[in-house]
Amino acid sequence: MKTRRILTLIAIFVALFACCGNFSKEDISKLKELKTLEGHSGSVYSVCWSPDGKYLASGSGDTTVIIWDVNNGEKIKTLDGHSDFVYSVCWSPDGKYLASGSWDATIKIWDANSGKRLKTLKGHFEGVRSVCWSPDGKYLANGAGGWNGTRIIEELFIWDANSGEKLKTLEGHSSFVMSVSWSPDGKYLASGSADKTVIIWEANSGEILKTLEGHSSAVYSVCWSPDGKYLASGSWDKTLIIWDAKSGEKIKTLEGHSSWVNSVSWSPDGKYLASGSGGWYGERDIEELFIWDAKSGEKIKTLEGHSSWVYSVSWSPDGKYLASGSADGTVKIWGVE
Repeated sequence: MKTRRILTLIAIFVALFACCGNFSKEDISKLKELKTLEGHSGSVYSVCWSPDGKYLASGSGDTTVIIWDVNNGEKIKTLDGHSDFVYSVCWSPDGKYLASGSWDATIKIWDANSGKRLKTLKGHFEGVRSVCWSPDGKYLANGAGGWNGTRIIEELFIWDANSGEKLKTLEGHSSFVMSVSWSPDGKYLASGSADKTVIIWEANSGEILKTLEGHSSAVYSVCWSPDGKYLASGSWDKTLIIWDAKSGEKIKTLEGHSSWVNSVSWSPDGKYLASGSGGWYGERDIEELFIWDAKSGEKIKTLEGHSSWVYSVSWSPDGKYLASGSADGTVKIWGVE
């Protein structure tokens, strides 16, 4: 009897813990700005949570990466080393390292605890627009590209994260590779390009499995759903598309942005999508940050607070908070008090 009671209590605790980060639509309606993190002197192009949710990394046009303590909003470290805009930051799955991709055509790997620069990965023609760690922490993928005066250079590389060796060059896009994302099981890689397509690759072989066509402008952001069944893509055509990752079929097109969609992020429970956009129209900036119901495609929340383009959005690992980076130079954390 005592053993049964203990097992019952354990089951209740596990159930409560499992759902503690899941928002209802009512919770989403209560989302508001909790903190504004100020410290960059340029646009914030990328934000990424540490796996334990205690820290945020942000990459900026001021050429630095900042690590923030989420609890108190304080700046923990400023990582200097890039010589141009930092467009992408990504934590390793174990939380020990940070990767940053820059317009200086390099990727840098940092010790997240000490802030020491461990490796610089070179070999790109021009700016690195996106960098992403594989779920097992062994590899890095990145998208890049540029114009050599005669033709467009499109680059999609996979690196050995430990040695810094370039392992694969994936060929298939016809223009700059703007975004890369590993599937949750690590078997596949998705890439979005200025050629208006999303490609799904078999990561081990580098084989193209599917080319997803449906956007009418550059695909600036791609993100896998937590269960690996779907892909979301955000485009400069002002839309998001949700795709069936297995069949390549377009499931939904989400419309409502009035400017370029720069970033998409799936909530950890798979119920919601966040998207950030921005552009210059007439005499004012457009800054938009939306939350969508992923199943229905309904826009359910608009978050207002940034004063310029929203470049990056990222859900916390427990799903309780959303971070956003903007051309106004700030990082904002949104949640329910």
